[in-house]
Amino acid sequence: MLTSFNSHEGDQNHHHHHLVLYRLPISRPARAYSMLIHCAELIHRSDFPAAREAVSALIAASSACGDATDRLSHHFARSLSLRLHGRSVSSPQDPPHEDADPVLSFNQLTPFLRFCHLTANQAILEAVNDFRRRPIHILDFDTGHGLQWPPLLQAIADLPDAPPVRITGTGADLRLLLQTGRCLRSFADSLGLRFRFHPLRLSPTAPLPFQTDHPEELLAVNCTMFLHKLVSDEGTAAVSQFLHAVKAMNPVVVTVGEREASHGSPSFLHRFREALSYYAAVFESLEATLPPTSGGRMAVERMFAGREIDDIVAGEGEGRKERHERYESWEGMMKSAGFVMQPLSLFALSQARLLLRLHYPSEGYGVETMKGSAGPIFLGWKTKPLFSVSSWR
Repeated sequence: MLTSFNSHEGDQNHHHHHLVLYRLPISRPARAYSMLIHCAELIHRSDFPAAREAVSALIAASSACGDATDRLSHHFARSLSLRLHGRSVSSPQDPPHEDADPVLSFNQLTPFLRFCHLTANQAILEAVNDFRRRPIHILDFDTGHGLQWPPLLQAIADLPDAPPVRITGTGADLRLLLQTGRCLRSFADSLGLRFRFHPLRLSPTAPLPFQTDHPEELLAVNCTMFLHKLVSDEGTAAVSQFLHAVKAMNPVVVTVGEREASHGSPSFLHRFREALSYYAAVFESLEATLPPTSGGRMAVERMFAGREIDDIVAGEGEGRKERHERYESWEGMMKSAGFVMQPLSLFALSQARLLLRLHYPSEGYGVETMKGSAGPIFLGWKTKPLFSVSSWR
């Protein structure tokens, strides 16, 4: 279901296709997806009057409070309307009083970030465990609230003769970094763990102004939901430059967690189809695991997934930030920079599956490795991989 959205394209008259589609004898989700793709094709062909009419019909026929198909159609139709009317994707579309950080809700209500954090942490713990008692330095890119680190600090504190830990947290929001540092220091103090946090204000497009000035430390570099921010319409040159700089630091482990999607294409129509396939699975998973009246689910869809969809569909050029790539792309870039895959352990795989069984018991979620490979681990919904985590050295 999630990979067959295009089966009804291109076989009706150009000017009346959006009227005929409503009479096709196909399932309701497929009909909605075909309508959305048709709207995107009209925009791609610069047939803007027909596109506006079709998008208006879609917005009128969908709802942000219906089932998964309704909500998905509503968000994509709204994003298409943004693109048609030339509004900035950063324009506030939510009520102004909704200032809660969507990342916190996304982390609490879905398994995606928790899976990435848990699996990356296990890779870091196993890498540094080979060098007992040496101080640990974690260079974390785009730290945000630092949600990943309390479980790892707890695991390190439980080690015999626990080594000191230093985290360099990076990001564009210095105030948030300082707040995160205070929270992590307080947590580490409660564990009796020797800990330091260094905030480093750094935008994704800035060069890497970092030197490893403590050779006695074990350096671990964490790139969870970060590398895609370095991709541009011109390609992946900035990613390559960044990875070569990281390689020169000689880390004992580099962890990469990313969405398993291809949203980096300069072609609007290509990334629209990719995004529709990807977020259809995300919305279906949320529908299956959260109650129909869940305000938290609607907030996540609107403030997190909805903003990503706006960026991918309505954004262009430097204004577009969500340039996700699939694992195969990251694998090629990592190897080109001189990194070697470090297979994630069976314990990491079992731990990720336990996370789903305990907290997200829907039958649709699955954690798998790549066929014929002991390398990355994927979290998916039914047959659709959604996130991947890999470990490198």
